[in-house]
Order: sequence, then structure tokens, then C-alpha cells
Amino acid sequence: MKLVSWNVNGLRAVMKKDFMASFESLDADIFCLQETKLQEGQLTLELPGYRQYYNYAEKKGYSGTAVFTRREPEAVRYGIGVDEFDHEGRVITLTFPEYHVVTVYTPNSQDELRRLDYRMAWETAFLAYLKQLEETRPVVFCGDLNVAHRELDLKNPKTNRRNAGFTDEERACMTTLLDSGFIDTWRYFYPDTPDVYSWWSYRFRAREKNAGWRIDYVIVSSLLEDRLVSAAIHTEIFGSDHCPVELVMT
Repeated sequence: MKLVSWNVNGLRAVMKKDFMASFESLDADIFCLQETKLQEGQLTLELPGYRQYYNYAEKKGYSGTAVFTRREPEAVRYGIGVDEFDHEGRVITLTFPEYHVVTVYTPNSQDELRRLDYRMAWETAFLAYLKQLEETRPVVFCGDLNVAHRELDLKNPKTNRRNAGFTDEERACMTTLLDSGFIDTWRYFYPDTPDVYSWWSYRFRAREKNAGWRIDYVIVSSLLEDRLVSAAIHTEIFGSDHCPVELVMT
């Protein structure tokens, strides 16, 4: 099974930037998107062989997720079942016989950390949701988690210490999650590889300078460790301020 996750920063916008060529070249069995910024009926995609699932934010032009899958899931669930967090289209869960697959767009703590408290409450609720899913089968979850976990995961850790995505609080939540029985699959294969990122600011020619952050992940339950084959971050693919990330499993 090949899974690809990509924060497209507006699906309608990325459609004008060779999205279909990238989609076809990646050839994923399950393709997860974040920050689709869609409302129902605003876009119709022709994707032969794929079933399409969308979770729309109530606020127009904001957030949103989607999953395109070749396999038909046993069940599909939208949100995490907590009203406070289920109005922004951030989570879709597909249940297959072997595992649950979850796409997630984690809330950003925003400038001056004005949404950090909301983010911390989200972290607690989302981890509880994952552990609830694990009661029935292992979990594969992916998406823009809006955190660089280690100093190795961003270009300028010292100057970003208290910025959204690299606060002590957010990093500690990621540590807690991984310590709860999950594997960061990129670091599983590349534990100490530097300078590989998945997001770059549009300012200051950041991508050209590779001044980026690794904030997009594919994470799996530790029970799936023996099924892991490879992981990739497709820095060669443009169209968004993020690039796609990939996991291959047996």
C-alpha cells in the first residue's frame, strides 16, 4: 500500500499548478489532502479508479481535508466526535480490514500564539481519538501536524523557539504522542538526516534557500512496524508551499 499526504494550500489553486500530473506520477493507493479550502460543489475531480471523500470547514475558504482511495473502506468517519473541534473539516477516518487511515490538518497556534490553548486542547482530544481507534485495529495517520518535532526538523531552530509550530508545548505533545505507541515513519528510516523539509514560507525565497520545516508526517501504530517498507518526502514536487510525503507498507 502506497500512501501520499499533501497540504495543497487550496485544491482549486493547485489544480492550476499541475496537480493532476503530480497526482498521477505519485500513483498512490490512498491520497490524503489537507487545507483543501473547499465548499461542497466548488470543484469536481475526475479520478477514475478512486473513491473521493471530503470534509469541509463551515468557514468558507478555510481548512478542509480530502481522501482519494482505490480501495473501498468499510466505514468513513468525519471529525473526531468532539464538537469543539469538528467545525473546521480537519479529520477524515477510513476504516479498512487491516487498519484505520486518518488524514488530519492540525490547528495552527497562529501569530503571537493566540490559538495555542485551543491547539493544546486539540492535542489531548486527538490523541484520545487515536487511542480509541487503536482499540479495534492499528492506525495510520498522516497530514500537516503543524509542528517541527526536533531541532533537526527545521532550518533555524534557535530563532524559531517560541514561534507557532516550534513551541516547547507543541513539541512536547508530539513526544507524548510518539511515546504512546506511534512511529514517525520518516525518522524511522532516516533518524538523523538533516535539511529535508516539507514546508517553506513563501517569503524570503525560503524554498530556493531550503530554509524549511518538516511539519508533514505519516505516523503509524507501532504494531505496524514490521510492515514498513519505505518513506519519502517529495521536495521535487511544487504547486503548494508544502510538498507531498509518502509511506509504502506491505
